[in-house]
Amino acid sequence: MNPKELEELSDEELLAAWKTAKSMKGYDAVIFGVLIGIAIYSVVKNGFGLLTFLPLIYLPVAGRNNKKFRELDNLLKGRELK
Repeated sequence: MNPKELEELSDEELLAAWKTAKSMKGYDAVIFGVLIGIAIYSVVKNGFGLLTFLPLIYLPVAGRNNKKFRELDNLLKGRELK
């Protein structure tokens, strides 16, 4: 969502979006941890290869999710809902 779209949400919709974004932050951490584990296992077993750099591919996705969470958090603080 764009920041303009977020500002148009009602307070209840904004809180629901924040809860969803908060859970996605946890999912991102778990997924990134699993990818790091796969990369380490791949390096130990086969040396450097494609799976070694797999976590780097997921970083932009996690970054976008983190940016959305920060925007929602700032908007909630601005509306004094948090």
